[in-house]
Parts: sequence; structure tokens; C-alpha cells
Amino acid sequence: MTSPEIGRTIDAGGIATNVHVSGSGDPVLLLHGSGPGVTAWANWRLTIPVLAEDFTVIAPDIVGFGYTERPDGVTYDLDTWTRHAVGVLDSLGIERAHVVGNSFGGSLALSLAIRYPERVNRLVLMGSVGVPFTITQGLDDVWGYEPSVENMEGLLHLFAYDQGLVGPDLGRLRYEASIRPGVQEAFAAMFPAPRQAALDAMTHPLDAIRAITKPTLIVHGRDDKVIPLQNAYDLLHLIDDAQLHVFGRCGHWTQLEHAAEFTELVTDFLQSERPGDERK
Repeated sequence: MTSPEIGRTIDAGGIATNVHVSGSGDPVLLLHGSGPGVTAWANWRLTIPVLAEDFTVIAPDIVGFGYTERPDGVTYDLDTWTRHAVGVLDSLGIERAHVVGNSFGGSLALSLAIRYPERVNRLVLMGSVGVPFTITQGLDDVWGYEPSVENMEGLLHLFAYDQGLVGPDLGRLRYEASIRPGVQEAFAAMFPAPRQAALDAMTHPLDAIRAITKPTLIVHGRDDKVIPLQNAYDLLHLIDDAQLHVFGRCGHWTQLEHAAEFTELVTDFLQSERPGDERK
């Protein structure tokens, strides 16, 4: 049986890339987070079908993650990940897209807006990395994951405010994903100890963030134990054309714990018209 995590394969900048493409309309690029064993589908499975009712949704496994090729000798850093994301758009013939970034993917979304502003329409940053902060114990635990079912279940409990979302079946499923050939080796290479340095490497100069002119929606869970809520406030103050929505009773899984509200919020934001919008 084929896993739903496997979409189609495209050549994105020379990398065989697993990507899910569905729907029609303005393109929306979904960039996943960096949890162990993550895939675009695991991250966005509740988001993709709803957004696809109004948009063309593109959800790739970023290089180093999921079912995308992990080329020998690749350097896992923001430069590589940014080039790969642009390569996905190029491969699909997309000149400009809305970009939705989750956690690690938020920093990648910011990187696209900073380095390739002509490729970005609007930004949605959810539980985002990208501004300076002292690494939380939660994020240190996520990036320091050592494969076991127990460790994976512990991380899933850390992500979710609603503990009912986490059970042994999900823990084993995500554990099995984290031990597929090459996955843990790539993951360990991305975020070596001391992990504050790895976090700092995902941080953008504040002046570069201030220079972003794209309309931006910032979303965060009030009870997030992985990425501090203060990040959202920092981004709100740095990006001039920004708005913030904070979900109470929500951890780091906004798109899963509040799936209907999240997709409605994002849809309304992406479809709203503003003076100066650069739409295709």
C-alpha cells in the first residue's frame, strides 16, 4: 500500500523532491516544520484538502526531510533550504506564491521573502523561528531526538496542548518514519549540539525582517512549549504590514489542534484585497 505521505516526484534544483500538489487558483507554498520523521503530509494533512478548494497547494518535503532525495555531500543550512524551495517553484512553473511556514518553515518563508521578494505574494508565519531567542528546552529536546517509541511519544506530548491528540499509534507511526534509512542521520546532521548555534543559524538580521513589505499573518499557540509566544510579538513589531492571531489552549500544533479555524483564518487572509497587493 502506498503511503499518503508520498505525492509526486519533481526535479527541484537537481534534487528529486517529493511534493503534494492539489487544487487550483493562486499558488500557496506550504513549508513544514523540523520535527523528527516529519513530512509535508504529516504536517499539513488537515490543511491541504481545505486550502485546495480555493488555491493551488504545493507542499514539498524540504531536502533532508521526508521522501525527498538526500544527495551525498549536501550541506543542510538556510542557503540550501532556500534554494530548494525556489527550485520547487521553478520546477512547477510558478513565478509567485503565497508562502505559509510552520516553525522551521517559518524561517524558510522569511528567507524567501528577504532573498526572493519577487517570488512571494503574502506570508503566513506559524509558530515561527527566525528571530533571536534562547533555545527552549522543548526545541532542544526536539532537535536532540534519539530514536525510540518512548522518545517520540514524549515529543508528541510536548507539541500538543490537547493530549488526547497523542496516542501510542501516532507515536509508533512517527517513530517508524524517523528510522527510515538515512532519515535520522540527516536529522542529526542538521541540528548538532550545542543546538543554540543551529537555532542562531536560522535567525535573520532584524533589519532584513523590517524590510519585508509583504502582508503577513502571524499565528501562534499561546501554550507553545517549543517556540516561545514572544517570537510572534517580535515579528509583529518588526514587519510593518503584519497582523497576529494567538490561539488559546493550543501548543505548537496550531494547524492540527485548531485545524478548521486555522484554515479559515489563512483562507480569509490570503483572499482579502489590500491596496498595493502584487497579485498575478
